[in-house]
Amino acid sequence: MRILHTSDWHLGRSFHREGMLEHQAGFVDHLLEVVASERVDLVVVAGDVYDRALPAVDAVRLADETLARLAASGARVVLTSGNHDSAQRLGFSSRLIDAAGVFIRTDPATVGTPVLLEDEHGPVAVHGIPYLDPDAVREPWGLPARSHQAALTESMRRVRTDLAGRPGTRSVVLAHAFVAGAEPSDSERDISVGGVSLVPTSVFDGIDYVALGHLHGRHTLHDRVRYSGSPLAYSFSEATHRKGSWLVDLGADGAVRAEFVDAPVPRPLARVRGEIEHLLTDPDLARHEGSWLQVTLSDAVRPVRAMERLRQRFPHTLVLGFEATPTGIGMLPTQRPSSRSDHDIAREFVTQLRGTPPTEAEAALLREAVDSCCEDTDLDPVAAG
Repeated sequence: MRILHTSDWHLGRSFHREGMLEHQAGFVDHLLEVVASERVDLVVVAGDVYDRALPAVDAVRLADETLARLAASGARVVLTSGNHDSAQRLGFSSRLIDAAGVFIRTDPATVGTPVLLEDEHGPVAVHGIPYLDPDAVREPWGLPARSHQAALTESMRRVRTDLAGRPGTRSVVLAHAFVAGAEPSDSERDISVGGVSLVPTSVFDGIDYVALGHLHGRHTLHDRVRYSGSPLAYSFSEATHRKGSWLVDLGADGAVRAEFVDAPVPRPLARVRGEIEHLLTDPDLARHEGSWLQVTLSDAVRPVRAMERLRQRFPHTLVLGFEATPTGIGMLPTQRPSSRSDHDIAREFVTQLRGTPPTEAEAALLREAVDSCCEDTDLDPVAAG
């Protein structure tokens, strides 16, 4: 059986206020091309279909179109909810949709009940485990502890109980979790409970292939246990990631062979650092002129209009930071020292913050702002009252 493993689409997500839906639609086109060209039998989506529990209408429309196209492709689909999804909303009408060959698993009550598929070598049981909030399942499942490990351990007990009654059946498990041995990125939501979010890979022992979701980087924890990662980068910490899906061949004896299929990159990401004049003139940085950029400036004095100047060369600069921290910055005094005017204090604060004194025009603007806030000493207090 040929399986395409993907996860963490996060439909509707933006990237530093840049809309990503067009790029997500491009990934869907790529996904369908891979399904057709590689003759994929089964597509597994391991959670976080949407970026939030109440997705935007356009995101729902894209998800609907995607699942309809996958159903028409002839491939079977097993999809689970992640921690960003609303299990009830994503799972709406799942029993009707099953008839189209798209199996959406979001309800903890279905854990241990597989989607049963067949190929020329016999049956394959696909167990979709939705993201499980330990607080939600602890009491109904009688868990011994409030943790992700306890919830997944009980899930896998139910899976193994089912598989024990199906001798000779190959097994695939989908799970949305933080499994030990993988590195997170900045764009994943923390799912720790009581400070603990990790589960060991041993929880999945004995399964032929485990398709993981939640972490946005691809990881091979074991030949049989992998993260596909997100198909697009959602933080600058993912600038060096390879994005895509795993194409997995599940052999007649349960043997696994996996190949990574790269997804299209709509716009590369890069992080650059240096003084602004160097960044604006260095010919080696020409390769980043079309990239989304995170820039850290190391100038001792903060440059004026830094973002505006950077975007003249790098129009897709999204994040600007400053490495040098101005020294001597304190609080504005609550009472004006007798030796200095309010305007003097404001000028001094700007000088400390930026490293250079305000220009004449800025000083005039500061004076106007200070004067507009000052109490009018000529005002008749009785009339004002």
